[in-house]
Amino acid sequence: MTRMDSVRSATDNARETVRHAAEAVAPKVALAAGQARSTVRGQYAARVAPRLEQARETLPPAVDMAAARAAHRTREVARTAGEYAAPRVEAARTVAGPVREAAVARSTAAVAALRGELTAEDIRKLARRKARRARRGRAFKRLMVVGVVAGGVAAVWKWWEKQSNPDWLVEPPAATEVGDEASVTEGTGSAEPKAGATAAQTDTQGTSSEAAPSDEER
Repeated sequence: MTRMDSVRSATDNARETVRHAAEAVAPKVALAAGQARSTVRGQYAARVAPRLEQARETLPPAVDMAAARAAHRTREVARTAGEYAAPRVEAARTVAGPVREAAVARSTAAVAALRGELTAEDIRKLARRKARRARRGRAFKRLMVVGVVAGGVAAVWKWWEKQSNPDWLVEPPAATEVGDEASVTEGTGSAEPKAGATAAQTDTQGTSSEAAPSDEER
């Protein structure tokens, strides 16, 4: 028998012993607790409660009122403390959840290693895998933060640009471009007839000048 086999057998024997002891002792412990609870309740009702009632009756009204106010304040303080501490306890429990799961995983891996089911290389692989997951989670969180910050900066920039250059400050485009084109077109059109008329007049004068010498020759 190897050392691992002896450790495994000892662990199994201890587990069986504890389970049998719990099964044998649990009913007796429950019965004893019930009897003790009933005995204490009976003694309180028989001895303590009458004396407390008698002492309360003998107290002055002012003291009784002060005690009632103190009890009320105590209950208020307890409720306020509970309301204040409950979210923080829940947050601490939420934070401790992954740590507890990691501890359970480590203990399971340790037990498996003791039993010989896992080797040192497997444990190193698990550790590297967990480290990679942690790095990926941190990188994803950083990317999320950067994206949110970039979106906020873009929104602020757009808002500031609108505030700096509102729509009512933007001058409308000049409406004289079409008029200028029309005037240029009209000017070109009028110039062409004038040029045609000038050319026609020149041709007429040339013709008449050529015709005049022919008359003299006759």
